[in-house]
Amino acid sequence: MADTALAGLDLAALAGYFEANGVAVEGELRADLISGGRSNLTFRVSDNSSRYVLRRPPLAGLTPSAHDVAREFKVAAALQGTPVPVARTVVLCEDNSVMGAPFAVVENVEGRVIRTEKELETLSDAEIDLCVDELVRVLAALHQVDHRAVGLESFGKPSGFVSRQVKIWNGQWERVKADEIPDVDRLGALLADRIPERDVATIVHGDYRIDNTILSASDAGKVEAVLDWEMSTLGDPLTDVALMCVYRNPSFGMVLDEAAAWASERIPTADDLAERYARATGSDLEHWDFFMGLANFKLAVIAAGIDHRRRAAEEQGGAAPVANADQVAAAVPIFAAAGLAALNEGK
Repeated sequence: MADTALAGLDLAALAGYFEANGVAVEGELRADLISGGRSNLTFRVSDNSSRYVLRRPPLAGLTPSAHDVAREFKVAAALQGTPVPVARTVVLCEDNSVMGAPFAVVENVEGRVIRTEKELETLSDAEIDLCVDELVRVLAALHQVDHRAVGLESFGKPSGFVSRQVKIWNGQWERVKADEIPDVDRLGALLADRIPERDVATIVHGDYRIDNTILSASDAGKVEAVLDWEMSTLGDPLTDVALMCVYRNPSFGMVLDEAAAWASERIPTADDLAERYARATGSDLEHWDFFMGLANFKLAVIAAGIDHRRRAAEEQGGAAPVANADQVAAAVPIFAAAGLAALNEGK
C-alpha cells in the first residue's frame, strides 16, 4: 500500500534524477513529510550518508506565484559563498514530467527553529540578546550583497518598487475587506501621498524574523541558515527592516494560530531592533516613519485577508483556516492605528 504521507514524492524518480545530475546516492532513498497542506510540501530525504530537504508545490489548490520553489532555489544558489548563511543547493527540477510538479532539493541543515514563545523559553536573556544581534547582522549582510555580482540582476524590478508595494497593498485591501475601516483607508491614502524619493535596491527577504531561520543547536548567537525565500526580490531594504520590527508587535500573535516567539516581550523592542540595524549598516534609516507605516499597513491587510478566507470558508460550510480566526479581524484596526501613529497621524 502506498504511503499517503509521501503523496507527491516519487523516490524512484528522485533517485533517477539525482543520478542523471551527478548526485551520488548511497543505498535506498528514504523520506518523511515535514510539512504539507496548502503550503509547499516539504520532505526530509536521506540515504545511507546524506540528508536533504525537498520542496514542491501542494497537490491541490496550486497558485504558482505563491509556491515558486524555483525562486527559492535560485536565490539560495546565488547566495552560496556570501556572508548570508543558506542551505547548500543540490538540484532544481522544473520538468513536471519527472514528479508532476517542479521540485527543489537542498542539503538538510541541522539546528533549531524557534517559532513559539514556549520554544523561546529554551533561551536565556543573554542568549536572546546574542541571537537578535546575529539576526540583525545577517539581515544587514543580505542587504550588502551585490545582487549583480551574484547573478540576480533580473531577480526583480527595483525601479518603482515602493510605489508598486503601496499600490498592490491598497488594491489587496479593497479585495479582502469585510467592512469599511476608515483608519486603513486613511493609512493607505497617506502612504500613496508620501512615497519617498529613494533609489536604493538590494536583495530583500520579504518575511524576515527568527522563525524563518535555523539557529545553531549549541549557539543561539549563530544563524546556520535563512529559510523561506518565497517573498524575496529586489527592492528597498528598509521594507525588510520595518517588517521585521512590526512583526515584533504583540498583536502579531493575533494573526497567527500560535504565540509567536518574535512578538514575545523578551525580544527587544522595534526601536531597539531598528537601532541595531542602523549601527550594523551605518544607515540613518531615512524616511523610517514611512516604512514603518507601510509595514503596519501590510500586516493590517494580511490580517484582513486571513479573515476574508475565514468568511469564505464559513459560507461554504467549511472550517476556519486558522485556529484563532476569530481574533484575526480584531488585529486589522490595531495595525492600522500603529501605522498612522508611525506617520504621526494618530488620533
